[in-house]
Amino acid sequence: MKVLLAEDDRDFGNILSQYVSINGYDVTLARDGKEAWECYNNEKPDICVLDVMMPEMDGFTLGKKIKETDPDIPLIYLTAKSLKEDIVKGLTIGADDYITKPFDPDVLILRINNILKRAYSSSNDVFKISSTVLNFNTLELSCGNTKEKLTLKEAQLLKYFIINKNKVLAREDILTEIWGEDDYFLGRSMDVFISRLRKYISEDKNIDIRTVRGTGFIMEETVQEGS
Repeated sequence: MKVLLAEDDRDFGNILSQYVSINGYDVTLARDGKEAWECYNNEKPDICVLDVMMPEMDGFTLGKKIKETDPDIPLIYLTAKSLKEDIVKGLTIGADDYITKPFDPDVLILRINNILKRAYSSSNDVFKISSTVLNFNTLELSCGNTKEKLTLKEAQLLKYFIINKNKVLAREDILTEIWGEDDYFLGRSMDVFISRLRKYISEDKNIDIRTVRGTGFIMEETVQEGS
């Protein structure tokens, strides 16, 4: 899951970014509202944690722009103020939570965990790319006339590819994400799993898991002309 963290206090931002990162999230840290808006458009985060008082663009203005683009994205506001008007303003924009400084970083992690669990619990079960559908709860894959019951590891690997479609993934990143470590023998096992997945999705001509020489793999989704 990707987290956009917008915090103009350099030291505090670094601490929060590192803490969120070691708790398993992919964090992008922005130092002002303008940079955060650019990061949002480039990174497409799953949740935004925004400081209210920032240069270039304040958190309320930024949050409103983000919500206009994606009304469903979760927002958490960080503020040094505890004024009722600020809290109401943030919640009116569509914030999911409001944390007043100073706070323990563990509080932020708990809020992020809870919000993402609520926001994505229903949509996180089924993953679709082109006409291929993975039901992660049942480990069932549907591709054209092909239906397969996957192993948990196969489903985890395919889910990771779908989430990161059209993005080159390094071998070591895949191994660390799915197997927990980057190991030569696990790498050989991963190649076998990928070969199986290629076979499972072979009926869907709009997708392919392609080897990127010297780097890793990419799941490409293409749109046929006239579609």
